[in-house]
Amino acid sequence: MPDEFTRAEGVHVGRMSPNRASRARGVRGREFSDTRIRVERRYGFRVSDAASTWCHLAGVLSHDDLVAAADHLILVPKKPQPGETRPYATIEQLIDRVQSYSGRHARAARRAVLDIRQGAESRPETILRLHMMRAGLPELELNVDIFSESGTFLGRGDSLFRDFRVIAEYDGEQHRTDSVQYNRDMLRIEGFIRNKWTPIRVRKGQLFGDPMAAVARVEAALRDAGWRP
Repeated sequence: MPDEFTRAEGVHVGRMSPNRASRARGVRGREFSDTRIRVERRYGFRVSDAASTWCHLAGVLSHDDLVAAADHLILVPKKPQPGETRPYATIEQLIDRVQSYSGRHARAARRAVLDIRQGAESRPETILRLHMMRAGLPELELNVDIFSESGTFLGRGDSLFRDFRVIAEYDGEQHRTDSVQYNRDMLRIEGFIRNKWTPIRVRKGQLFGDPMAAVARVEAALRDAGWRP
C-alpha cells in the first residue's frame, strides 16, 4: 500500500449484505454485496480472500499502486518467511476473480491485471517497471540471479535487460542508513561492473520526483548497448 497504516485510520470491518455496516468507534464499516468473497483466517482474524480484497482496492488506489499490490500478492519470495504461506494469490486467481467482478471499479481492476508480473519485491520496483514499460523499453526480467562466466554468483538484479546486459535498480533509503547492507550492495554493484553489466541505480527522489529522468538513464544505457526501439 502507498501509505503506512495509522491508528487514526481505524480497522476496516466488512459485513455481507443485508447486514448493516459496523458503526463502532475506531471502525470503518463496509457493507458488501459481492457474493464471491471468501472468508479466510489470517493471524487469527477472519479476513476477505486476497483476490476479492484486491478487486475492492480498485476503487481506492491509482493504477500503479493497484498493480504494485497485485505484484505483492502473487510474489513467490526467494527467501520465504517461516510460517508464512506465499503467494497470497496466484495470477490465475486474480484473473479469474477480475473476470467475474462487477463492482463499480471493475474496469480499473481489469486494466491493472494486464500489467502484473511475477518477481517484484517492492512497490518502488513495480512503479519503476511500469514507467519503463510505458516508455516502450524492452520487456525485462525481475529479481534474477546473475552469475559470472565462471559460475560465481554475483547477486540479484532488480530489473534485468539480459540481451543488453543492463540492470535497473531501485536504491531505497535502507541502502544508505544500514552500513552493512550498503557495503554489501557496493560490492555487488562492483561485481556487476567487472563482469560487464551496466547497473543503473534509481534513487527515491528521482523515481517519485522525476521518473522520466530515471527512465531516460536506463534508455541511454540500453541504446549504448545496441538497443533500438
